Amino acid sequence: MDEQVNFENPWYSLEWFSPGVFKNFTWENKVLLYALILIPIFIVARWVIRYYLNQKLPIALTKSQIKSNPANLVRLIPDILLILLTALVIVALARPQKSNEKVEQWTEGIDIMLVIDISQSMQIQDFKPNRLESAKEKAMDFINGRFQDRIGIVIFSGDAYSLSPLTTDYELLKSSIEEINFEMIENRGTAIGSALAVATNRMRESDSKSKVVILLSDGDNTAGNIDPITAAKLASAYDIKIYTIAIGKEGKVPYGKDFFGRPRMVDNTLDETTLRDIADIGEGQFFRVSDNDALEKVFKIIDQYEKAEIKETRYKDTSDFYINYLNWAVCIFLLWLLLKSTFISNVLQD
Repeated sequence: MDEQVNFENPWYSLEWFSPGVFKNFTWENKVLLYALILIPIFIVARWVIRYYLNQKLPIALTKSQIKSNPANLVRLIPDILLILLTALVIVALARPQKSNEKVEQWTEGIDIMLVIDISQSMQIQDFKPNRLESAKEKAMDFINGRFQDRIGIVIFSGDAYSLSPLTTDYELLKSSIEEINFEMIENRGTAIGSALAVATNRMRESDSKSKVVILLSDGDNTAGNIDPITAAKLASAYDIKIYTIAIGKEGKVPYGKDFFGRPRMVDNTLDETTLRDIADIGEGQFFRVSDNDALEKVFKIIDQYEKAEIKETRYKDTSDFYINYLNWAVCIFLLWLLLKSTFISNVLQD
């Protein structure tokens, strides 16, 4: 586990000499730190030179006259301080620093409109728990995978209704999706053309470089006053790409329960022609899904198709800490001068 380091400590704190602090530093002149190796060599050379310069006349003493005195060690204090002073100056010249790098991600963004069928047939249970709930779940997963894209929601059955305008407030979008239910629009039927027209109206003034509609439905156009092909051509005129997803199995599918509580089976058919034509006109792609896993895969495919390039801007905030070691060096230098001017450095010379 990394040692927790507080870089807000005052300069006189001994924490500046802890291994954790040095481990977290970056050094502007790191090569200067190798000079620390030369300090012991310099000190040894200095002592040798001093020894030869300060030789006295030889005096014969008996062994009993030679006594070890701990006070002799006092004369080493100035040299020890000089070692510390030199080391601190070298550390300061090496410029210890701490850099905090901030990465800011951004994209030019894509405008995406989710157009979801909430007609009564979306209650069919060939998807678990039913077609609508499965579509809502996968739509929320899709939103979680987006980054800075504006997303809006249109719901439709017999009429079309804009549930949410284009927004980057993904929590609001997911909350809106959770609240979708079959009672939100009274008119029955499937107004695909009207839904496309509402989505186009929401996106026509967008200046985004990429505009996408994802239309999910399980039926043919049976309501509304706008033909789906006409609506698709209108969307294409505004450079809106259209993906269509036909949801549902063919044949017998479970829909509610009978008198005895058993699943009631009903016949289900879906004419893909209109949804295929819409995708062709919108220069997108048509998908047919028959279970939850297939629907999830389709949303992942569209997610990959419509990924904007994520760009990064990096900011580097660098703080210098050489002044802390320079302050320590000044204090030790003053102490060294004080000791050199007192009896301590000379008391045992003679």
